[in-house]
Amino acid sequence: MSDFKTLENLALKIRNHCVDMTHVGKCSHLGSSLSSVEILTFLYFGGFLNVNPDKPNKPDRDRVIISKGHAAAVVYSTLAEKGFFPIDELKTFYQNGTRLAGHVSHLVPGIEASTGSLGHGLSIATGTAYSALKDNASYKVCCLCSDGECNEGSTWEAAMFAGHHKLRNLLLIIDENKIQALGHTDEVLSLEPFAEKWRNFGWDVLEIGGHSFAEIKNALDNFPSIHNKPTCIVAHTTKGKGVSFMEDKLLWHYRTPQGDEYIAAKKELEKE
Repeated sequence: MSDFKTLENLALKIRNHCVDMTHVGKCSHLGSSLSSVEILTFLYFGGFLNVNPDKPNKPDRDRVIISKGHAAAVVYSTLAEKGFFPIDELKTFYQNGTRLAGHVSHLVPGIEASTGSLGHGLSIATGTAYSALKDNASYKVCCLCSDGECNEGSTWEAAMFAGHHKLRNLLLIIDENKIQALGHTDEVLSLEPFAEKWRNFGWDVLEIGGHSFAEIKNALDNFPSIHNKPTCIVAHTTKGKGVSFMEDKLLWHYRTPQGDEYIAAKKELEKE
């Protein structure tokens, strides 16, 4: 278990990687990546996951399904810092011939499934967790989902299945940054009452501040549920977190940092 200061330093590194990768690749989804930094940093460096970069396919590994597959920059950055592949390879993100595609790819060590067509990840995670229970396997299954993809019917089909089968080995973390491709989620298609919906589908639900390592830790300490249910953590986050002019701005769902914006972002992310 890393202390919170160590985790904060890692999160800063990962934020810098995300800005650099989207700058060089001239690609989008930076805001979506920045909102997930603390969640992924704690999962991989906070002592929660049983994963081994030297043996990425070991049978007893915990499975992580990245349903918000468009946030590839933060996922690849985290896996590289963990040692799944060289950090220098991040420079190839979004380039012709690279395995670091714009949406997460199973060709990359540490990625369980290629995703990006929204609403598929929870179904994959649910099936994986159901299989693990049937096989009496010890590994846990964690899915990172966006709030926008909870517009998809497939998400709720999986939610209903998981609740019915009491998949206590299944953890869903929703990065609720409240912005999707074309607007704020409450304007595009309201999800409220969001947490209550998950409870009604048979899940244990916790709501946390998704940028607080202390709150993330406390939530994960309550997994698996003592109520024999799947667990949903609704993590309230900020799109573009860490760069002031990107925070809570729809523009940075697709915009790429170039020129003065790139310089300004990097200056804000300088280590104190």
